Amino acid sequence: MQMNIILGGKRYRVDLESPVSLAIPLDFNGPQPSFFGAPPATAAPLKVEGFVGDTRKGGSCNVAELRLVPHCNGTHTESVGHLVPEALPIAELLLRTLFPARLITVTPSAADETPEGYRPAKQTADRLITRDALDEALHEELASAQSKALLVRTLPNDESKKHRCYGGLPCRPPFFSIEAIDYLTARGIEHLLVDVPSLDKMYDEGRLTNHHRFWNVPERHQALTRETQIFKTVTEMIFVPDHIQDGLYLLDLQIPAFLSDAAPCRPIIYPLEPESNN
Repeated sequence: MQMNIILGGKRYRVDLESPVSLAIPLDFNGPQPSFFGAPPATAAPLKVEGFVGDTRKGGSCNVAELRLVPHCNGTHTESVGHLVPEALPIAELLLRTLFPARLITVTPSAADETPEGYRPAKQTADRLITRDALDEALHEELASAQSKALLVRTLPNDESKKHRCYGGLPCRPPFFSIEAIDYLTARGIEHLLVDVPSLDKMYDEGRLTNHHRFWNVPERHQALTRETQIFKTVTEMIFVPDHIQDGLYLLDLQIPAFLSDAAPCRPIIYPLEPESNN
């Protein structure tokens, strides 16, 4: 099977033989990432009326009951339903799942090394993913490829991201500056995938400033308006291995049919190769 797509007037071949999953495997019985003090995701055999769903305990088959918090227990995709009282399930908003996507790598800046800001006010220990870093990584490539999805890998990038418990210092993750989110919005990004657990600072007085700005929900409010960008998605806690090069990919953003504001996800990327006759 061969697949070709045209982006910005250029023809690309999709390398279907080289898929890469950016999801952190969720090990219910081992190390796993966590955020904001959420309990670990767990799995236990179903037990009902004399039945046990574990063949190691005499059951006829394995039937597990899973408990998890999608926003905190690993790679997940969320909708604007994260902010508003209306039921806006991610599975009903994300109907199209294939997108041209640009992968970039950036180094967060110490708060006192950038004039870019955040609300509430940034603190000395904060690290920010800045507009300047995004602009330097993107140049003009994003517009020329007409990508609506962006994947952001932060440095340092080590395997500990797969089981890191984000909490007190030194495990407070970097977050985006307001200028960075406004920049991505202006560039037309509709699907933002990041390897940090949140676009926002972990303890931010409950403001979620960047989430509000990305979806165009007024800050300090929880109401939908005509300007709310309900078709946009945010995917957090991806992991991009070091050997995957920055560049253009075809993204397959796979989610289960959960009628909730967020769901575990499995982003798959396929390399795009320019055809020689372009």
